[in-house]
Amino acid sequence: MRTTDVLTVSEVAHRSGFAASALRFYEDRGLIEAGRSAGNQRRYQRSVLRRLAFIRAAGNVGLSIEEIRDELERLPRGRTPTKADWHRITVHWRSRLDEQIAALEKLRDGLDSCIGCGCLSLQRCGISNPDDAERQHGAGARFLPAALRRP
Repeated sequence: MRTTDVLTVSEVAHRSGFAASALRFYEDRGLIEAGRSAGNQRRYQRSVLRRLAFIRAAGNVGLSIEEIRDELERLPRGRTPTKADWHRITVHWRSRLDEQIAALEKLRDGLDSCIGCGCLSLQRCGISNPDDAERQHGAGARFLPAALRRP
């Protein structure tokens, strides 16, 4: 292997925009792999940059670390993924994004009624929670559309 085929932690961090600590975190979680130099320093195949771009995109879609790992496990080992490989594992993202877009539109469209009233009419407020009745349905922002809540 030529030395130009591998990248150092700092090179990958610079090229990917991820901190070195994030690279170690992703390696610990099995999302990326690193080899070791003779001096036991991490070395990454250049193809790790595509995996990191995928991790960034998947995170922006809302996939958890576990979901991202599951998706990455579908990619081929030993070769750089092709456009068809990426398409195959991301095809279901469209419905997930559509759900998030719909939830964001609902949130956007409901903001002016809440902010506009100044909370002077709690009887008509769409997010009023008298006596904390929503606690029975679980923790968190219960009125936030489900597609926008992260577990």
